Amino acid sequence: DPDSGDNGLLLYSLVNNQASEFDIDENTGQIFTVSVAGKAGTFYLEVQAEDQGTRRLTARTTVNVTVDPSSSNNIVVVVLNQKINVVERNIAAVKRVLEGKLAWNVYIIDVYSSEFERKARSSTDVTHVKITAFDEANQEVSAEDVKRKLREQKSNIEIELEKIFSTPVTAAIEEAPADSATPELVATIVLGVLLACTLVAFLVYVLFTIKRKRY
Repeated sequence: DPDSGDNGLLLYSLVNNQASEFDIDENTGQIFTVSVAGKAGTFYLEVQAEDQGTRRLTARTTVNVTVDPSSSNNIVVVVLNQKINVVERNIAAVKRVLEGKLAWNVYIIDVYSSEFERKARSSTDVTHVKITAFDEANQEVSAEDVKRKLREQKSNIEIELEKIFSTPVTAAIEEAPADSATPELVATIVLGVLLACTLVAFLVYVLFTIKRKRY
């Protein structure tokens, strides 16, 4: 918009944004993901730009966003000690901080907490932010490199996030838990033990019966 003053100040918004997959930075028009976990296909987003003059003028366009169904092995989860609803409101700023400190393009894939916390979104100060990063050549950065850079920039990231949330922030990397026995494996083991005990008891009974017959 070539106008000056309020007539040249544009604010961006998503029209009829019923879904929670995407949001937009009202000042820059940058569209970013909020949560596309487990989803794939093409999303059609209607974007509106509106000036701030007395007689506000608007223009709209449609942006098509295609989500690749393939899963990435280079996804990293950053854990913030903030409520999920607070993080969601400031996710664009969180993205800018991560991009500034990592010096890569960062994409927010999902923002989530535990199932219990989803029902009480302001109850627990733990929020998981699932990210992936791409370099200047638009090549995906490995998870190990992202984690290394996050560790190097941890204090700087936390300082910048503290400015956003107006409270001390810790940004930790969620490490994959060690492999543990699945419920199916546990059930199989228990069933095997029970069968073995039953077999032993049966054999003892048979031997005891045979001895009684001999006497």
